[in-house]
Amino acid sequence: MNIHYEKDVNLDVLKDKTIAVIGYGSQGMAQARNMSESGLNVVVGLRKGSISWEVAKSHGLKVLTVEEAALEADIIHILIPDEIQDAVYENTIAEGLEEGNTITFSHGYNIHYGYIKPPKNVNIAMVAPKAPGATVRRQYEEGFGVPGLVAVEQDYTGNAKEIVLAMAKGSGLTRAGVLETTFKEETETDLFGEQAVLCGGATELIKAGFQTLVDAGYQPEIAYFETCHELKLIIDLIYEKGFAGMWHDVSNTAEFGGLTRRERVITEESRKEMKEILKEIQKGKFTKEWNLENKAGAPMLNRMRAMEDELQIEEVGAKLRKLCGLQK
Repeated sequence: MNIHYEKDVNLDVLKDKTIAVIGYGSQGMAQARNMSESGLNVVVGLRKGSISWEVAKSHGLKVLTVEEAALEADIIHILIPDEIQDAVYENTIAEGLEEGNTITFSHGYNIHYGYIKPPKNVNIAMVAPKAPGATVRRQYEEGFGVPGLVAVEQDYTGNAKEIVLAMAKGSGLTRAGVLETTFKEETETDLFGEQAVLCGGATELIKAGFQTLVDAGYQPEIAYFETCHELKLIIDLIYEKGFAGMWHDVSNTAEFGGLTRRERVITEESRKEMKEILKEIQKGKFTKEWNLENKAGAPMLNRMRAMEDELQIEEVGAKLRKLCGLQK
């Protein structure tokens, strides 16, 4: 395991380079501002008329169209959503690439699955913060940083790793530590974590726990506190102290009950399904499904979004978050 920190990385590799950050969403905004404030030469590439155009300018950044930014840059850092990266690359970036350019990403999705296929005479690399953009920015402003990953898929110039490590330092990631990985490992583990645990698994577990209590006649507000609201407290303990630290800090009753009952919730069947989800990711089945969904205009996703909005837990949660001062 190779981990790099501030002292290991020299920003001078980027002193004569221009970095075009393509996109100014959560990650684009954070990484562009952090790198710029670290002294790197950053421009932002956006679609003409984008609502982010004036926002980026108000932050003191030079804003160009995607085509102009890509032509001006030595390093093209693509931070737009996965599902539109291939089209934007083909239509506005590919034609203007020059020998020795570096194309970077914060997620390996489009390179690993072959939706973007850059030429052989450029670098292909990744610098990926392991936190949402807002956290990347806040930690940087407070003098800290979030951990990150770097990977090199194609090293044409011989210094692609030094380039992405310097970008990671500019974004504040080396303050916490940057781990080397591969495009394959980052992409497949990221998708699995989102689907089986962090987003899919966690929300389904919360929803099932909430509904079990409500169906048994308990107040929805009490059910929400016990199955959703307090989850953050437990996650914070695990984040700060690990499993052992969390078990130490909760009551003995909670520890005994949790340890003796948890495998009745996450069963062998659940573990088998996790393995199936991982196989679908590894074989590209999920990617093909997501690609077709987007080509069709995302009907399934839009339908599921509407269904989620109508859940009782969402209505109860919105009310309680207002009472707790967590939501306006």
